[in-house]
Amino acid sequence: MAISKAVGFIATILLLYSLNALGQEDEDLPCNRRDVGIEGRSVVCVCTATYCDTITRRDPEPGTYVVYTSSNAGQRFEKSSGRILEEVNNGGTEDDAPAAGDGAQDPPEASQIWNNVVLRIRTISRHQYIEGFGGSVTDAAAINWRKLSDATQQQFIDSYFGPKGLEYNLIRVPIGGCDFSEHPYTYAETPWHDTTLSNFSLSSEDYFLKLPMIRRSQRVATDEIKITASTWSPPIWMKTNEAITGFGQLRPQYYQAYADYHLRFIEEYDKIDVKIWAITTTNEPINGIVPFVQFNSLGWAPSQLGRWVANNLGPTIRNSPYNKTLILGVDDQRYLLPIYLAGMEREDPKSIDYLDGIAVHWYGNFFPPQTLSLIQNRYPDKIILATEACEGSMPWHLEQLAIGSWERARRYVTSIIDDLNNFVVGWIDWNLCLSPTGGPNWADNFVDAPILVYGDKDEFIKQPMFYAMGHFSKFIPRGARRVTVSRASLATVENVAFIKENGNIVVVLQNRLRRVMNVKLRISNRNYIDIVMEERSVKTIEINPSTPA
Repeated sequence: MAISKAVGFIATILLLYSLNALGQEDEDLPCNRRDVGIEGRSVVCVCTATYCDTITRRDPEPGTYVVYTSSNAGQRFEKSSGRILEEVNNGGTEDDAPAAGDGAQDPPEASQIWNNVVLRIRTISRHQYIEGFGGSVTDAAAINWRKLSDATQQQFIDSYFGPKGLEYNLIRVPIGGCDFSEHPYTYAETPWHDTTLSNFSLSSEDYFLKLPMIRRSQRVATDEIKITASTWSPPIWMKTNEAITGFGQLRPQYYQAYADYHLRFIEEYDKIDVKIWAITTTNEPINGIVPFVQFNSLGWAPSQLGRWVANNLGPTIRNSPYNKTLILGVDDQRYLLPIYLAGMEREDPKSIDYLDGIAVHWYGNFFPPQTLSLIQNRYPDKIILATEACEGSMPWHLEQLAIGSWERARRYVTSIIDDLNNFVVGWIDWNLCLSPTGGPNWADNFVDAPILVYGDKDEFIKQPMFYAMGHFSKFIPRGARRVTVSRASLATVENVAFIKENGNIVVVLQNRLRRVMNVKLRISNRNYIDIVMEERSVKTIEINPSTPA
């Protein structure tokens, strides 16, 4: 009898556990909140070896939608759901219909005008396909990641790349060192003037820092991680000033060697089964022409860059076994793209033919994003990829790090929405993580990052910028296509919309105001959903417009 009772007890426990597991498969681990103790800041979420918040995407049933909300008030991917509504009464809604005996409705109050937004999603009007979202594996990011225990390292990788994380599918990696290294370095530094690059080899930073972080990410990713690589500076013997930074360009006699330098990097990473999807034509070429920055750089005038791409880099890559590797031009600020592309084209039109796309950085975001649309119209067969962004980098930033800042997350969302609405196909953040002082950085060019690592505590914190990135990367898969959103109200909120391959619609909305906004999203002439936007919030909505069976 005792054995029977014991067996029955065990069976009951197993059944309850199974039922609980079934009921919990859509449940996420909530943010382990920490108040940073600074007035006006939002919370951060703390991750350790044994706990880290998660986010899973819920497939909406036909005729329904799912909403994910993050806000300054502390919401982090908070889920809610609802049903698609249908208009009645000849285009009015049930809520809009006048009560019996009423005549014409009173004019709306001013608060209604400025708090109510009507947006129409036009899925028939389609634009660019999306490649994805991600961050950069720099030496600094990997150094900080390595400070964590193996279990916490895995929590970190899962948070960015795993199925319960942000599901990043893009990475950018420096070719050699950058300022976010502990010292400046390149490959093939000796012997000088060796155009055969006989001593080209990867560095210890590649083998023990960057590559392990990339390989671990690849193992958990839910999609192929496409890697973009950029050189900050070649070996200094190739440069006119023979220095890692400052006013220095590539000596013409080393044009081919510098093209070969890129090919050798692609080959060496391929040997370790890390495929390079794209290379850029040198990080921020303006830095070696107008040398305000004091970190690794190589200057290119537009005409010089055009000659090198047309005669060296383009033919070298296209005639190699890696001829499918994309070449992305310029890799600098919005306001410089038209100048560089026009100068390259004037110098040699073949340079533009060799480009598969254009890379853009966010530090010149004071220049209108419509510049990108003009470039797309001028070069419709080229993709535009945003390859670098971070907060705390500008001279007017009083703090390099602003822990818990919602305003910095807000600027991320604004920038991504602006870029996507102007034909950008993907958006890559800068360092995946940094230390609590914004480094290491050999040039003392410290900045902020979505994740900060506290190695002495074996923990890392997710800042609001982390969740800003996730509102795009988690819900807009590769292959989704941007669709037009038009406004039918005086008031508006920032918005961008996509249609997925399965027909679902994904919309990202941001309310940057300190008041609630009511948003009506029309998905057809008759169907709509109503969304309440909390103050200073961002929402991702996935809508299944299919008719319920």
